[in-house]
Amino acid sequence: MSLRSFHLLFIIASISLSLMMAVWGGTTFGTDRGSVWHLVTAVGAVLTAGLLAVYIVKFVRKTREIGY
Repeated sequence: MSLRSFHLLFIIASISLSLMMAVWGGTTFGTDRGSVWHLVTAVGAVLTAGLLAVYIVKFVRKTREIGY
């Protein structure tokens, strides 16, 4: 496995984990135990997943540009 492939796999796993964290925070916020911090966690996780998605697109474009 090349370094590029490992990097892509790691970022995809990070996006998946961020989205799972967002689902957990949103679901917990909707229950009796939920607090505002669960909502903050959900929003932060969605923002993190979005930024990682932008990063992975730029990474793929850059590595294609340099021929890797």
